[in-house]
Amino acid sequence: MKKDLPACPVETTLMLISDRWKVLIIRDLLEGTKRFGELKKSVGNISQKVLTANLRSMEEDGLLTRKVFPEVPPRVEYTLTETGYSLKPILDSMVDWGVTYKEKMGK
Repeated sequence: MKKDLPACPVETTLMLISDRWKVLIIRDLLEGTKRFGELKKSVGNISQKVLTANLRSMEEDGLLTRKVFPEVPPRVEYTLTETGYSLKPILDSMVDWGVTYKEKMGK
């Protein structure tokens, strides 16, 4: 199913990563593949329901892939796609801006 995307590229980007949790999920998956439990711990104070909803949405948007292993108990791993990894420069810029802002406000 093809989504109707906004005409404005900034709006398109915000549509995909505007949720605070999505940015944190991407941040953590930039380090490599993670299991659900690892993401839940690393992202912070997020409920299982909200994490699941965000991961499903990001998978639908083509930002990550979900691999289920046929084991008992089931093991599920999440990995960024090429499109997901292409957001790295945006997150790097956010880090730089945040560091500068904190330094400026701390003085």
